[in-house]
Amino acid sequence: MASLNTLRTKFGIVLSIIIGLALLAFILSLKTEMGFAGNDPKVGEINGKKVKYSEYYEVYEQIKAQTNATEETEQQQDELSDMAWQELIASRVYIPGFEKMGLQVTDSERKGLINGEFYSPIMAAAFTNPRTGLYDTEFISQFVAQAAIDPQIGYAWSSLVDRAMQERQASKYAALVEAGAYVNQLDVAQGLASADKTFKGAWVGKRYKDIPDSLFTVTDAEIKAYYDAHLARYEQKPSRTISYVVFEVAASDADKAALEQTVREVGAEFEKAEDVRAFIRDNRFGKIAPNYVSASQIPDDMVESLSVGKMYGPVLKNDNWTIARVVESKTLPDSIGLRHIVLPYTQEQLADSLMTALRNGADFDQMARDYSVYVETASKGGDSGIMPFSAFPDEISSVLETAKKGELLKIVAGNTVQLIEPYYVGKPTKLMRLATITYPVEASSATRREIHSSASKFAVNANGSVDAFNAAANESRVIPREAKLVEGDRVISGLDNSRELVRWAYDAKIGAVSEIFNLGNNYVVAVVTDIDNDPYTAINKVKDAIRTAILNEKKYEYIAAKMEGKTLKDLENLAVELDTEIVPFENVRYVSFFVRDLGIEPRMIGAIASTDETSVLSDPIKGETGTFVFVVNEITESETPRTAEEEKVRQQTGSQTLIQSKLSEYLEQMAEVEDLRAKYF
Repeated sequence: MASLNTLRTKFGIVLSIIIGLALLAFILSLKTEMGFAGNDPKVGEINGKKVKYSEYYEVYEQIKAQTNATEETEQQQDELSDMAWQELIASRVYIPGFEKMGLQVTDSERKGLINGEFYSPIMAAAFTNPRTGLYDTEFISQFVAQAAIDPQIGYAWSSLVDRAMQERQASKYAALVEAGAYVNQLDVAQGLASADKTFKGAWVGKRYKDIPDSLFTVTDAEIKAYYDAHLARYEQKPSRTISYVVFEVAASDADKAALEQTVREVGAEFEKAEDVRAFIRDNRFGKIAPNYVSASQIPDDMVESLSVGKMYGPVLKNDNWTIARVVESKTLPDSIGLRHIVLPYTQEQLADSLMTALRNGADFDQMARDYSVYVETASKGGDSGIMPFSAFPDEISSVLETAKKGELLKIVAGNTVQLIEPYYVGKPTKLMRLATITYPVEASSATRREIHSSASKFAVNANGSVDAFNAAANESRVIPREAKLVEGDRVISGLDNSRELVRWAYDAKIGAVSEIFNLGNNYVVAVVTDIDNDPYTAINKVKDAIRTAILNEKKYEYIAAKMEGKTLKDLENLAVELDTEIVPFENVRYVSFFVRDLGIEPRMIGAIASTDETSVLSDPIKGETGTFVFVVNEITESETPRTAEEEKVRQQTGSQTLIQSKLSEYLEQMAEVEDLRAKYF
């Protein structure tokens, strides 16, 4: 049965939704102040229809409220953003498509989604009992009863059911498409013929890179013809390229020397201090450990000083100066084994009732399984195992200091009430609580100002053009780095907190130089060097790659001509003529990824695995890295060949897996989704 506290928690989500929507209304009321001035910006396009900022933000806030998510990190923001974007794609692509197909969720299916007959990840996330891990229909009944009298809860319920039905529609659609992955008898026969055979033999070939390019000519007309013939390969999303320089903010030698002097002065005062706690409170780098530790849990060099009552340090390790003293030491159990029942803090009355029942002989194991909300231990009768005493925080360790085996204890800590019964109390050991002061080695304010001044001077000299930027970089002796931002990218790899720089880049023109961005612990200045909104990569950007592809084609013809008409008796002479060697191979199968000394060459593997004869030299094989011929000397049949049904299932499963992984991607391509969120979020 779902607890009232759980019910309150679920209803709290509804309150979050209302607060989120109110916040949305407030923000939208400030469009002028935000620079919108009545113009709701476009953040993308889905299926030929613009996605406005306000529409996207409304969905974003609704999902944030419904999932009770936070935005403390860029990763969390990205996850929320992607969820909102997928919700919009669903509403504009999937749902209209399902309606055209006549793909529906029936009333009986709707009921099944609610009562658990049909699994729904949406409903399961909202109504699974955390104690039992089971779908809680009783809690649903309570929720629906509240929804009938409370419009806010009614809205939350309606939203949950709608999302569950949409997910059901999507699953049915995916199942229909997957059912189209039909494997015919020829597929099965070919799969059986190759999958259960292992091939052994040898190959001879010539790598394209080992033939001089100077033997061939590639004209501009050939490059243009190749480009036109393979235009689909060069499809691309809009992108822009930036060049940026990083002014790293690091402590100077003077900063390090000044810091060391400060640390040693503080250390001398700390060593003499009679009230260690008061001294720590007055130092912003000081802290008192929340747990006790034993000598075995701290570094040897610290033990040497602290165990005899001396101060440790100052010591410099990993760019941190550390000083430490013992605040207090006690003889306490080295470890405690206990079982507990964890309840929400609002259920202290229930805790007292359970305490009384336990003292009167009730089964602790069963009560933990029935009442504890901490799923990880409830299923084990509340047993949390034997842990070092130092693992327990203050509010628990203070009670356990004098605990006896079998004693029943009640502890109110944080947002829980715990009933605890120690079943193991370890041997008495000296434990210490430490007070530490840790000074990080970092740039001083003066150094930061100096580095910022260098960045400012650079930004002034770099302003105006890409050439000016590069000249300023050369003068400042900083090396520009390059980043290509493809539509939808929101961060730059290797740069901390780069979202602000990315937003700037999407609005800037070629040659525009940015302000100074404070990213992580560094200053960054950037310039836009290229903007490419063409649907295809320009020929001049792929010219070298095309030239290589044409050269390889000509080299294939050159090598193949030398191989043409050769038989097995010519193999050694062919190796000499090609200035290469005969390379043996074994254990090659249809599902192999590579051939010995050859690497990943799918055409070679396919040709070898399709061979029926031995001691026959193959025709030339046009590979990715060269041209090859081979001979199979031995074909071994599997002792336990798979059946036709097994092969059919294998191939069908592979096809369905591919469909599952690519279906959304292909539908979004068909809908011509344009993602401009990075300009605003």
